Amino acid sequence: MQLALLAALPTAVTALQPLNGIGVKPLGGAASIDVGALLDKKAAVIFGTYAADFNAIEYGQRLRHYAPKLKERGVESLHLILNADEAASEKFVELLGLEGVCDVYCDPNGAAGRAFGCGRGWLPDEDSLFDGQIPINAYGKLFGMLLGLGAWATLPAVIGGYIGNPWRAQPWIADAMAQGSAQGRWPGTGLVVETGRGSGYAFDELPVVGDWGRRPLELATLRLQNMIGVSLQNWDALRPRDDQLAVLTQLGGLAIGDGAGGLLYEWKDPGICAVCNFEDALDALDGKTV
Repeated sequence: MQLALLAALPTAVTALQPLNGIGVKPLGGAASIDVGALLDKKAAVIFGTYAADFNAIEYGQRLRHYAPKLKERGVESLHLILNADEAASEKFVELLGLEGVCDVYCDPNGAAGRAFGCGRGWLPDEDSLFDGQIPINAYGKLFGMLLGLGAWATLPAVIGGYIGNPWRAQPWIADAMAQGSAQGRWPGTGLVVETGRGSGYAFDELPVVGDWGRRPLELATLRLQNMIGVSLQNWDALRPRDDQLAVLTQLGGLAIGDGAGGLLYEWKDPGICAVCNFEDALDALDGKTV
């Protein structure tokens, strides 16, 4: 009888059950919050990665841009869980200009993401290759993931940042690069060019492809800005502690609750740089087929 009842439950409802009882700590020292309770409302919860990671950085940048559009569609609250301690999370918020955009939570061991079913990357439970012949640490596993091991969508996502996409607009990229440039990150004011109409965004002014939804090299340029100006420059402040390096390979995701114990939309990253396209999330909230 119990199995029959479970089978009758919507998939989204049963998918949320593992989140009940998983606690994450809000920035500012407040008591731990139950992740399952966050999704009892019509809320968006990003299951981020470690604070210096490409995926976490892009989630923060996308959320910063799309927050008003999510709220226009009835999303009551926005939450970002980072696999990071409080100091790293605070630095992350400062670097990406997320003050007042969303509630941020610390989950240094990545328990919430694992409970949601986020990918754990390549060889998450192994410490060697070839039956113990070659030891491998978390950084070695992360390098393997950059080549697509345990994260099949990494290379397509990276290559897509170079070749662009003529159809689907990605306005968050220009917003993120402007925010980074304002903080002095490479390439600084080089993103602004002079045209016959005055100052303009460099990628808008490209011949032939300037009106594409995502211009060639545009996303790749942002990722280089993020790597240099956020991740590498602030590595010591953002990196996981030595006893929490397992989160280096853990991927992220997004859940939007429907307010009735289920999900309106969910996404789990299939690779590094392969984070949720928030335009798809907006379509789901608008009732369109995604």
